[in-house]
Amino acid sequence: MEDLAFLAGRQWIGNQEDFSTITNLKKIPAIENSCCNRCGAFVNAQLPNGKKYCRACLGIGRIVEGDWLMRNLNTAIFPQRNQVLTWQGKLTAAQAKISANLVENFGKGQDTLVHAVTGAGKTEMLFALVAECIKQGKRAGIATPRIDVVNELYPRFQAAFAEIAIGKYHGREFKQPRLEQLTICTTHQLLKFYEAFDLLIIDEVDSFPYANDPQLHFAAKNAVKNTGLRVYLTATPTPDLLTEVKQGKLKKLALKRRFHGGLLPVPEEYLFLQPFLQKNRINPKLMRRIINVIKAGHPLLLFVPRIEQIPLYLAALKQEQALKQVAMAGVHAADANRIDKVSQFRAGELQLLVTTTILERGVTFNHVWVIVVEADDQIYTASSLVQIAGRVGRAQADPTGLVLFCYRKYTANLKSAMQQIKAMNQ
Repeated sequence: MEDLAFLAGRQWIGNQEDFSTITNLKKIPAIENSCCNRCGAFVNAQLPNGKKYCRACLGIGRIVEGDWLMRNLNTAIFPQRNQVLTWQGKLTAAQAKISANLVENFGKGQDTLVHAVTGAGKTEMLFALVAECIKQGKRAGIATPRIDVVNELYPRFQAAFAEIAIGKYHGREFKQPRLEQLTICTTHQLLKFYEAFDLLIIDEVDSFPYANDPQLHFAAKNAVKNTGLRVYLTATPTPDLLTEVKQGKLKKLALKRRFHGGLLPVPEEYLFLQPFLQKNRINPKLMRRIINVIKAGHPLLLFVPRIEQIPLYLAALKQEQALKQVAMAGVHAADANRIDKVSQFRAGELQLLVTTTILERGVTFNHVWVIVVEADDQIYTASSLVQIAGRVGRAQADPTGLVLFCYRKYTANLKSAMQQIKAMNQ
């Protein structure tokens, strides 16, 4: 008999009809009544042979009519432990209260929404909760929509739980699945789990692509055991989560201050009458602001709305005499060297990084200042603008800094973002 214990709580596509020799392996049609059982999407796309296939979850492997979805229903068994947390840091009083409430809600079987400002120290507030889950011999998962956030969280949890095997899974790193008591992954990877976790924490729950994606919500629901709990983390709660709070399905915990006690930097709004980039030259007013940031000795994140704009802005920046000695690069979601460039920026090897919204959240850079070009573009939701502003002033030794929203037309999203930031500062 094949031993698939390491796949407990996982699901995968199979083409063989007879898996009867494997204990607790459930086999269901991958596509049934024009519905994908992996992601819940309606299926109407067809292959040349007439068979239907699911386009919604194609990114993690094609699922075709006639395939079987194999689900390993074995329960992962882990030993109970007395001490698992190796983190030696100390929480602030406000953080400690949230942390204690999370542990209390876990004991009560209560799903929770944590609404905390950017830079509040949400990761550290999770340590006691995850430790409690692991001490009880249960299985925990932390999912987030962005690969960059997975890469940011993984070493921090490795340091905090040095004696626990931690799995890291996302689409940029292939690895064979293993049975880890703590898993950190992208929300897309949850499509590969079924009733696996006693505790599932979803970080940056308002972020693309998780927000407003019914397939990823379906995956998050299926990845948790019937007796399991969910914890949602965000600085900008979505309406559906706030509705669940009102209905009593979620317990809301709020933290309006950063870990160092400082306020969120309130963005400066700058109206431009002329184009930001014209004939390969950056608007002189914008260029002056960029040069001033570099002269002040701060690394700069320069946000632009579109990937195709990155090389145009880089070319124009490199023509500027005052920036000739400045190390700069561009980065976006499809950039094969994205991880390396982000690491170089964090290490100070790059002083200026032109980026899309891929770096709007979940990453921390010391002393960074931010300029958002075309902040009135529809790509910038109120949530993303709040998150971008939250990159600044995260360090206790440097709690303030420049956030500049450059626009030509004042939008509802700009107004809402400003209102949210000011409200959280009250």
